[in-house]
Amino acid sequence: MRYPEYRGRRLRGSAAMRDLVRETRLHTDDFMYPVFAIGGINKKEAIEGMPGVFRMSCDLLAVETKRLFDLGIKAFMVFGIPDHKDSHGSSAWEKDGIVQRAVQAMKHAAPEAVICTDVCLCQYTDHGHCGLLTREGKIMNDPTLEILSKVALSHVEAGADMVAPSDMMDGRIASLRSTLDECSYVETPIMAYSAKFASAFYGPFRNAADSAPKAGDRKTYQMDPANGMETLRELEADYREGADILMVKPALSYLDIIRTAGDRFDVPIAAYNVSGEYAMIKAAAEKGWLEEERAALEMLTSIKRAGAKLIISYYAPDVALWLNR
Repeated sequence: MRYPEYRGRRLRGSAAMRDLVRETRLHTDDFMYPVFAIGGINKKEAIEGMPGVFRMSCDLLAVETKRLFDLGIKAFMVFGIPDHKDSHGSSAWEKDGIVQRAVQAMKHAAPEAVICTDVCLCQYTDHGHCGLLTREGKIMNDPTLEILSKVALSHVEAGADMVAPSDMMDGRIASLRSTLDECSYVETPIMAYSAKFASAFYGPFRNAADSAPKAGDRKTYQMDPANGMETLRELEADYREGADILMVKPALSYLDIIRTAGDRFDVPIAAYNVSGEYAMIKAAAEKGWLEEERAALEMLTSIKRAGAKLIISYYAPDVALWLNR
């Protein structure tokens, strides 16, 4: 007699059998690797709080792009750290700006790689905020949109395959889409940082990008971690404005949002496995408290299982090595 409670038990037997019926599998095609471009030649700087991640000059970044592309990491997110900052972030849209030079170098090294650029002003402004400020220190939404559109256009003209605005200004997707379409870049996709939370897990990244606000915080234009319904409205707004990919950032504390977004919208959902999530596992592994490979792969598998079609992660190079063994 067969009892329902015993059904499927044999499928949990051997490792080969478990592999055969595994529901969620990681692949190098799932990943986008964030990189940090700096000026100069042959420069490589370690980033505090992010072991194994470096700021690199464009020449070294080109070499790294080709190496990782050959390992199976085919998509990259470019952040730039400029030499000059001012109140308007003017170096963000210069033709020879740091991101523009990095895109050109990376595309030359690996023409088939997908190069996506972060579109924001926080690295380029002397105050560290993601948009223009009034004299009283308040964000000016609509004037910022004009600047962000200029930045995005300059990235695409340099050869970027996709742009990803992370500023969280209202109406930015419609503004960028309009600008790109008017300049004949109608096929260039936009990945929207749609559900970007005011999170405690960004600390190491702000060291990497030198982008911490000099005064105040970003809670007025990033999402409250407690608000699920408001987050869905933000996702819906970006979807209606023409975003091709919707992103949830961070990933681990917002797996429920990733799942809901994947169920609700008929575009791919990206999840940003942010610096703090990366740093926690690295730190615990260095202490001997966690087995790094197992913990990292379990974390990343949970993000994909939740519904993410694209995972932006600093673990991408390690994953490529682990999966290619």
